[in-house]
Amino acid sequence: MFRRTFLLAVVALVVSLVGSDSAGALIDLQTLIDDAESGSVLVLPPGTYQGGVIIDKPLEIRGKDWPIIDGGGDGTAIEIEASDVTITGLVIRNTGDSLDRENAGISANAPRVTITGNRLENVLFGIFLRHADDSVVSYNEIGAIEADVARRGDGIRVWESDRILVEGNIVDGGRDTVLWFSDDIVVRDNVLSNGRYGIHFMYSDNALVERNELSGNSVGGFLMYSFNLTLRDNLITENYGPSGYGIGLKDVDGVEATGNRFIGNRIGIYLDNSPATRGVEHRFTNNLFAYNETGAAFLPSVEGNIFTSNAFIDNGEQVGVQGKGDFDGNIWTVGEIGNHWSDFAGYDADGDGVGDVPYRLTDLFSTLTDNHPELHFFDQTPASRAIDLAAQMFPTFRPRPKVEDTAPLIEMPEIPVGIISVPDASVAGTLGAALAMLGGSVAVLMAGRRPRRGVRT
Repeated sequence: MFRRTFLLAVVALVVSLVGSDSAGALIDLQTLIDDAESGSVLVLPPGTYQGGVIIDKPLEIRGKDWPIIDGGGDGTAIEIEASDVTITGLVIRNTGDSLDRENAGISANAPRVTITGNRLENVLFGIFLRHADDSVVSYNEIGAIEADVARRGDGIRVWESDRILVEGNIVDGGRDTVLWFSDDIVVRDNVLSNGRYGIHFMYSDNALVERNELSGNSVGGFLMYSFNLTLRDNLITENYGPSGYGIGLKDVDGVEATGNRFIGNRIGIYLDNSPATRGVEHRFTNNLFAYNETGAAFLPSVEGNIFTSNAFIDNGEQVGVQGKGDFDGNIWTVGEIGNHWSDFAGYDADGDGVGDVPYRLTDLFSTLTDNHPELHFFDQTPASRAIDLAAQMFPTFRPRPKVEDTAPLIEMPEIPVGIISVPDASVAGTLGAALAMLGGSVAVLMAGRRPRRGVRT
């Protein structure tokens, strides 16, 4: 212990002497790394250090008062080629801009790497892990270069790395947060915004995604070709690009989704061949679908999804089916528990909290737009309202129900409001205020809602 403390003091002293460059030249960080003993702690005082370094031994690099690692606009700022490396407390900026070479703020190609509490600015890729099992990426703030979204790199990219924890990061303006070919991962308490895909999974089994905020992306999250995914207490809002899915599921088996809030997206959740295996069931419980253009959208062949105790509030279309074909095999009631629908026009004469007549979704105009999306041009026009009125007055024109919930809930079920932990106090305050407003809105809905026809957004 004494030896480690002595080494820490010596390294810190040497760095402080080297770092006092009155001429303003960049400090040679690679030499400091090469001179540090394996397993030691290298403390960097304030200053600007030359990026483009390689760490090839177990080492902790700890910044004091935010020293800057400047890549000079070329290559990767920090490359980690050894296991048991920790990077914390640094500002990392100005990488190269080559997508082919995957220039990154921090690139790691070894297991048991910890990257925590850093700021990455003007970087192509932010943090890139390859074959980095048992690593942690936590409480970093990750920006992006100024470029079209397709020319940016991913804020966080994980490739063939199992048992990864991605927690408490703020990723803003990058391309995607990607986790591919990586099992047993946890993505928790992150704020992922203003990108293309907030989260993009492929071939990643046994994943937990909880208490994240996915906002302002083209797609909040697209989860593909994976098994056993848990989505819990996430806030998924204002994902409104050309696809505009809050969450998209394609060829996924074993989904448990509970306590999520899908608010103000083009489509809250989109299901394509999920479950992918016959006999597998997905369960959606206590989720809020509110003010989306479409609350939940399915391809017509999708079956095996069970929805109970969810709230569908004033979506333009509560449930949509994209394409032609029979839409069967999804369950909207289990026992005496269905879902809450803001446009339920029934009644509860016996006061047991369950509607005495089924909820049936038979909106003729929505059925037409499912088969002919170009008709959305007429949304909210007198023509669309006339079509729905005709279907109500003349049963001959009434379409087959897309949804039949035999036990619709009169009161809105309780939806958990997850708490997202973020590293910056100002961001945490803003987010907390927003969640408080959301919680208040949910409380008003629960306390004062009466059955009525929904209003299209």
